[in-house]
Amino acid sequence: QVQLVESGGGLVQAGGSLRLSCAASTASGRAFSRYTMGWFRQLPGKEREFVAGISWSGLRTYYADSVKGRSAISRDNAKNTVYLQMNSLKPEDTAVYYCAASTYGGIALVITTSEQYDYWGQGTQVTVSS
Repeated sequence: QVQLVESGGGLVQAGGSLRLSCAASTASGRAFSRYTMGWFRQLPGKEREFVAGISWSGLRTYYADSVKGRSAISRDNAKNTVYLQMNSLKPEDTAVYYCAASTYGGIALVITTSEQYDYWGQGTQVTVSS
């Protein structure tokens, strides 16, 4: 069992930056470093979509085209935390952002499909004003 708590969302002007954090608590005995971590978002009236993912070791990352070049996912396994730095934010980035953990993956493998993520946070709202 993994509990995920996101933070760092808020209201920002277009062109601004935000850093989302996701703190994980693992009660299953499986180390945080053995979960693939991902960020997803859900825009108003749309389905949840993949934003970014990071492998167990942090060696491999993967981004959706919509955020590539503007975002960076990272993890600190010693702190059981994953981050999403978002820059040059656009109004179309407005969404609820979710952190997720997957038991799939590996040292250099990133999971991008929501169906393969086992645990989800409650989400944090990001609003970008024009």
